[in-house]
Amino acid sequence: MVVLVIGGAGYIGSHAARALKRAGHEVIIFDNISTGYEILAAGFELIKGDVLDSAALARVLPRADAIMHFAAHAYVGESVTNPRKYFRNNVEGGLSLLNAAVDAGVKKIIFSSTCAVYGEPAKVPIEENIPRQPVNPYGVTKLFFEQALEAYDRAYGFRFASLRYFNAAGADDSGEIGELHEPETHLIPLALRAAAGLGPELQVFGSDYPTPDGTCVRDYIHVNDLASVHLKALDHLAAGQESFAVNVGTGTGASVQEVITAVEEVTGKRVPRKMVPRRPGDPPILVANPAKAQALLQWKATRGLRDVVATAWKWMERQSKLAAR
Repeated sequence: MVVLVIGGAGYIGSHAARALKRAGHEVIIFDNISTGYEILAAGFELIKGDVLDSAALARVLPRADAIMHFAAHAYVGESVTNPRKYFRNNVEGGLSLLNAAVDAGVKKIIFSSTCAVYGEPAKVPIEENIPRQPVNPYGVTKLFFEQALEAYDRAYGFRFASLRYFNAAGADDSGEIGELHEPETHLIPLALRAAAGLGPELQVFGSDYPTPDGTCVRDYIHVNDLASVHLKALDHLAAGQESFAVNVGTGTGASVQEVITAVEEVTGKRVPRKMVPRRPGDPPILVANPAKAQALLQWKATRGLRDVVATAWKWMERQSKLAAR
């Protein structure tokens, strides 16, 4: 199949593009490079364009059999201070893509959704049937697009898979692509930078949560496991199956302290850190119940926290060596 990967020059999109290529699919990457990097799209056809540009989409969509949509702004804090940016890109841009796809006759899409659509869940591990009540504009924009997909499915037979990610982390085993964000806000790369002396000491937001060691617990899923579920979702839709939404996580949580310990074990270096107050709106525990994805797609995460940290470290070391040349 020919798959148009929107946002394929970004972190998760670039890993999905490689997984598609390895599985024998043809990949076209469409990215405005606002937060992506051309280096992550190396080896693929890259069309520079914006999802708000319906004319640019209309030129490429007739070549595609299916779409994977990764192009979203994704900083929760920024979404609170600059919601206009988020509604413009994630909602208006998403609708622009949907409408162009319908006009071009492309009716299969795999969407990067998020556990942020649930807000602060009353029950953990999180199941798909709990209410979707996002607590920040980022989560609201993702929920809006999920609901748009549901409406387009009913009206136009537009088949979708909404994959609700938990915490994506790690890097490709090759060390050739990995996590590149500016600014970087994710725990594992920040902890690795602190350990390597390449960044400031790690800030640990809160040590008094109702968790075993007082720090927040999250479900960290290896980015290649995440890429593999996109292939399963594509196969599901290509077989003419119904649209669906599933959680994509490991089902196992790791606390901030456990992540720090794993970083220290992998790197052999101490992580300099300081405890600071909680961030508003950070739930104590966010862990997926991945049973639906396992049952529907025969998919299961295969990598644990140590793999996540080890591949992220390999990527960071490689980047440091290239920068030193």
